[in-house]
Amino acid sequence: MSAGHPHRLSAILLVLAGIGALCVLDVFAKYLGLRYGAAVTTFGRYASGTVIALMVWQWQGRPWVAPGGLKPNLVRGTLVAGMALAFFWSITRLPLALVLTLTFVGPLAVPFMAALYLKEPVQPRYIAAGAVGFAGVLVAVGGMPGLSSPQLMAALAAGVAAILYGASAVILRSRAAADGATVITLIAAVVPLVWLSPVVFTVSALPPAVDIGLMVAMGLAGNIGVQLMARGYVHLQAQVSAVLEYSALPWAALLGWMVFDEAVAPATVAGAVIIAGACLWASRTPASVPISPLPPVPVP
Repeated sequence: MSAGHPHRLSAILLVLAGIGALCVLDVFAKYLGLRYGAAVTTFGRYASGTVIALMVWQWQGRPWVAPGGLKPNLVRGTLVAGMALAFFWSITRLPLALVLTLTFVGPLAVPFMAALYLKEPVQPRYIAAGAVGFAGVLVAVGGMPGLSSPQLMAALAAGVAAILYGASAVILRSRAAADGATVITLIAAVVPLVWLSPVVFTVSALPPAVDIGLMVAMGLAGNIGVQLMARGYVHLQAQVSAVLEYSALPWAALLGWMVFDEAVAPATVAGAVIIAGACLWASRTPASVPISPLPPVPVP
């Protein structure tokens, strides 16, 4: 960490913690998705997330987006809605670690998205680190396994979710400093809730109190993850943040094993080591490549 960027290490830790929180959300989503389907589960995630985000937003004095920030945040909310629906559907049909593996095609596209949208120069070291991280993913799963036709559809949905997530992450990076984590979290919950609102007409009865509590926990984990990542993105280039996404695989493997009894093979551990090395490599910014100065994000 260079002296010019004292918040860099803490930003990396915030992003990593945010990714961990989102992996906890994935566990709740898989459990609920197997019981109620992806659409109802996604609606429950953003309904509870909206209530929690509104409470935090009110407590923080009802901040709002900076001038020109509403449209990109609405676009990001729409991308998030599609991403979540595709991702939650895929994890009900494939192992959690495998779906996370498939979604890692997203970070490989982020440097090019960032170059187009944020005008960040595409740095070969970040692309190489992304390639090393993806090689670690392939090691972890032993290459792409043979999948049946329904599983191939789920794999395709995971790939679509990855691209949508990568695009939403680039927009988040562009707005994190100007708008702040509180309002970003709120809009990223409200917009998907609006898009998914027709789902309520397909539900014949309310889930039991325990499952409603799990939906609330899912919304809380999601909001915490978005808050942490929004704070961390202020001090990181999108290309660095993209490689850090590979840290989700060890989280997914551990939680999948603990909750769903999904075995963790030695290859998964080896892949996790490679991924961690890629993350550490990408997190070291040479002095010749400064991060564009940005104002500090409003707290929280």
